[in-house]
Amino acid sequence: MTSIDFRTIEPLKSISGVVDLARLIANVRGPKRVAVAAAADPHVLSAVHEARIEGLIRPILFGDPDKIAAAAREVGLDLSKVDVRPAANNDAAAEAAVKTVSSGEADILMKGLLDTAVLLRAVLNKEWGLRTGRLLSHVLAYDVPGADFGRLFFMSDGAMNIEPDLKAKIQIVENAVTVAHAVGIDQPKVAMLAAVEVVNPDMSTAVDDAIISKMGDRGQIKGALIDGPLALDNAVSEHAAHIKKINSPVAGKADILVVDDIDVGNVFYKTLVYFARARVAGIIMGAKAPIVLTSRADSEEAKFYSVALACVLAERLQFV
Repeated sequence: MTSIDFRTIEPLKSISGVVDLARLIANVRGPKRVAVAAAADPHVLSAVHEARIEGLIRPILFGDPDKIAAAAREVGLDLSKVDVRPAANNDAAAEAAVKTVSSGEADILMKGLLDTAVLLRAVLNKEWGLRTGRLLSHVLAYDVPGADFGRLFFMSDGAMNIEPDLKAKIQIVENAVTVAHAVGIDQPKVAMLAAVEVVNPDMSTAVDDAIISKMGDRGQIKGALIDGPLALDNAVSEHAAHIKKINSPVAGKADILVVDDIDVGNVFYKTLVYFARARVAGIIMGAKAPIVLTSRADSEEAKFYSVALACVLAERLQFV
């Protein structure tokens, strides 16, 4: 089967570009197999339905067949050619879905109508889970229609790690860089965000940011340009960086924004969605396969974009 040469992929500049790349992958390599744990959720199945119509995925649905059928009817998903596998409860659905991915029968894991803790417990199972020894972290890809940035942004971690320490932040950066590489950004610019752009010994965030920035300079974190601490304005606005006289290859040009904790990241994410009408796609990185783990409040559009991003990553992770 023909593969995708990611070296020839132009850096994607929008969420639409992510969907287009997922379509290309499907056309060349065939649809990705997505295992959905506890699939009886109309919102999840709506995204699955759209991705299936687009030819991006071949879903495998785990859970109560009657409830899955009822949810599928709500969104017009014809199950006659869909693989539906019974599971007695959510724990069983999570286990079966994870095993399907860990065995290689599926490429992507997706959360349905079950608690995140239940799914992650299965993911982290030592015998048949998707553990790699790496930190699991959430990476958000987004663009803001109508804004003049002209690039795709990434933010981490606003959904998984509550108060990451320095070691965790390093892996958060590395996971985000992997996502950026997958969409054609060979040397992403990473801004370690803080309230200020100077190193204040009294601010642990700024100190961590400075350490990670220096690690990037020394090649301890590879594949990216890293600077920090940087405030949000001078991370994304060249004008703000110029006014504040910050001379850096990252300032004003950041692709990846790394926040200090889940509170900052979660507010940032919801501000993007509800105030800026950003188009978003979220993914859990650090496991053996991409994990689509969205909030029930996320739009069906966001869930679809997340599936498309997972398809790109599933292809990318086969060849790194």
